[in-house]
Amino acid sequence: MKETFPDIDGFSPRNLDYMRQFSKTYANFKEIKDLITKVSWSHNLVLMSKIKDINERMWYIDNSVEYGWSRTMLIHHIETNLYDRSTKERKVHNFKKSLPSPQSDLAQQMLKDPYNFGFLTLAKKYKEKDLEEQLVHHITNFLLELGTGFAFVGKQYPLEIGGDDYHIDLLFYHLKLRCYIVIELKADKFMPEYAGKLNFYLSAVDDLVKEDYDNPTIGILLCATKDDVKAEYALKDINKPIGISQYDLSKAIPEDLKSSLPTIEEIESEIEEKFL
Repeated sequence: MKETFPDIDGFSPRNLDYMRQFSKTYANFKEIKDLITKVSWSHNLVLMSKIKDINERMWYIDNSVEYGWSRTMLIHHIETNLYDRSTKERKVHNFKKSLPSPQSDLAQQMLKDPYNFGFLTLAKKYKEKDLEEQLVHHITNFLLELGTGFAFVGKQYPLEIGGDDYHIDLLFYHLKLRCYIVIELKADKFMPEYAGKLNFYLSAVDDLVKEDYDNPTIGILLCATKDDVKAEYALKDINKPIGISQYDLSKAIPEDLKSSLPTIEEIESEIEEKFL
């Protein structure tokens, strides 16, 4: 190798092993060679070591390219199992019937189930207010979990309706969907009446907040637990776009597996040692 490329450094035995592994991994995937070259070598190393399923790997590459994920962000999304939570077929929503295409497709991609709130520190018994305050306090992590495109508008957003005051738990604007996103939080299991109240808020935001150039407001109801059948019945005759998900306060990766996975700092240190 040195004789052929005398001016190139860095071909250690380990680097050559990575190159051999890369060549073997993608030997029969010539049709995706243009895609895998759109992410960095360090991205590919992470994907080869952590993701074995080719479809899942391509999903992470697609999203890394589209949203400009750094290596650190890619690792975070893999460790929080973003692929399964984003592509789950049983996500409960009515986006197909309540939104035109392609907005309905984008809304489905936006929704996750469950949402991972493992970065929060809450007591065993907590209220919606505690959850809301923690999410706003950790707004950077919350925005990262929500996904690309969310802009925070406010918490306990005030609405005056029929002479009475109402407050939306969390209000966002989605830059890609071009619409407001109302998020309602529940510290207990899903109840059908929660969907009705969220539908009420969406009508109010569409009338009082949304501009003519904005798309219809979307609602996301986050509950500690949910029964999919009850949630689907609750949305059956609702025409406003609503997604219902649960959230997980525990870490996405089981404790007994975490010890076998390298930390972000360890991976960065190893890559810096090899390539920088």
